[in-house]
Amino acid sequence: MNGLGGLNQTENGVIVGLLQLRKADIATAEDLRLSAERLASFVHQVKAGRPNVDIIVFPEYSLNGASKALSADLQCTVDGPHVGVLRDACRLANVWACFSFMELNPGGNPYNSAILVNNEGQVCLHYRKLHPWVPAEPWAPGNLGIPVCEGPKGSKIAVVICHDGMFPEVARECAYKGAELMIRIAGYSSSLRHQWHLTAQADAFCNLMYTASVCGCSASGPFGGMGEAIVVGFDGVPIRHGSNKENELITAEIRPDLVREARRTWGAENNIYQLGHRGFVAVSGGANDCPYTYMQDLVAGRYSLPWEDEVLVKDGTMAGHPPPRRT
Repeated sequence: MNGLGGLNQTENGVIVGLLQLRKADIATAEDLRLSAERLASFVHQVKAGRPNVDIIVFPEYSLNGASKALSADLQCTVDGPHVGVLRDACRLANVWACFSFMELNPGGNPYNSAILVNNEGQVCLHYRKLHPWVPAEPWAPGNLGIPVCEGPKGSKIAVVICHDGMFPEVARECAYKGAELMIRIAGYSSSLRHQWHLTAQADAFCNLMYTASVCGCSASGPFGGMGEAIVVGFDGVPIRHGSNKENELITAEIRPDLVREARRTWGAENNIYQLGHRGFVAVSGGANDCPYTYMQDLVAGRYSLPWEDEVLVKDGTMAGHPPPRRT
């Protein structure tokens, strides 16, 4: 049940709205200013049309477009004027929202970043994409970890960006830090449609956590975003999904209280707990060692695949980017 896509809200329900926004075309600083105003307008439109929506989620590249420009005048900062327009919109509309922007990085390439703004206009979560989509994306890898914040009705929320969701470790980290909802914003085209749905469901089920995911969408052009918004229950079953309609709003109710209940009471398939308590039927409290070599090697700084030397693509030169300058 999801209240007919959130039309009927239950006492403990949180209504999430996923907007399959058409990406802006950004070439100048004036374009960027107009893009911020456009997003603010959508905040007001959505809240006016669906007053019970608690969180509006905009896709990856919603503010800066997908130009991959590196010039400083086309980047944003968390406390800058463009984000300020978005924060004001949330405060005036009395709604939470998730926004994507390219963040100025004085020490290197920009970060691909996201923020979660509350209904008072405060930035409650700031995330930098951990896994830029290589070799195509030039963004610096994120350095803020995966923050989790308290959202509407005491819900616990994490935000990840696009390619991050292809790594089960990212979703596991969200849940390990308490997230009951993982928001995933993306710019994928239809070539990744199957994997998009697959990971949205796996990330939810393996961690007893809702996932709410949305791509940008363009009705024209061969490489426009695919839309395909999807909300998945903590049992891995999709409860709402969109199409490839440009600027379509997909809404659903999630129940964080039921996530808490499942995490507390489930025996079979409580995998987020059982990972660290292996075989608790045979061993008191379960084994809590780390039998996974890749985890041990990653922490020790010696992560290396058996076929490491055979990997052909190790930088972005094949996608037209210069060799990396940072070590």
